[in-house]
Amino acid sequence: MKPTDHRVLITGGATGIGFALASKFHAFGNHVILVGRSGEALARATAALPGAEACVSDLTRADHRSQLVERYGDISILVNNAGVQVNGTIAGSSPTEIENELGINLVAPVLLARAYVPRLVTAPSAAIVNVSSALALVPKENAAVYCATKAGLRSFSRALRWQLEGTNVRVFELVPPLVDTAMTAGRGTSKMSPAHLADEFWRGFTSDRHEIVVGKARLLSLVNRLAPSLAERSMRRGG
Repeated sequence: MKPTDHRVLITGGATGIGFALASKFHAFGNHVILVGRSGEALARATAALPGAEACVSDLTRADHRSQLVERYGDISILVNNAGVQVNGTIAGSSPTEIENELGINLVAPVLLARAYVPRLVTAPSAAIVNVSSALALVPKENAAVYCATKAGLRSFSRALRWQLEGTNVRVFELVPPLVDTAMTAGRGTSKMSPAHLADEFWRGFTSDRHEIVVGKARLLSLVNRLAPSLAERSMRRGG
């Protein structure tokens, strides 16, 4: 995959994993467009990345997605990174929380991909990057909806890759372990830094490794293949 001279749109790009990926793309001569809900967070992020653009957008809203595609129709890389996680039981989650989690984590990436694919196939070199999770491999007991959305995104990524074979559009899936972000505050230990994750992503991206499974996610994948009951027991204890 050509690593430079792209226009890259990154959802959830103001903080955490999204900002680390934006910084990596920016460092290699790409123009980055950061999308998020917080204008303040986006302002801080673009100040750190000279020349970057920002767009305040609620990806659960169809009109906001349409405006995003209309305004930034000439991108060559779409990074579906935005995500939320609600921990607890399904009975303890409100319908609004569930709809928001489904909308941000799965519905928006699918619909953005649908909107952008006809445009991306006209670019000389293009890509869709979907950020899933180790929890797409083995679900965590207290995050049922999040795990379902990430497993869905993983399956969608693979099927979309098949659909786009023979075109100039590459479909990548980044499968992170537990990463030290605001979303994971107070959860787990030995977290990977967003910068380290971005480094691992870049190695896979520039070598056309379409499934980029990183760190402990790689270990979980191996354990799940060799001893699935062990992997499941570990995640039932909270992941």
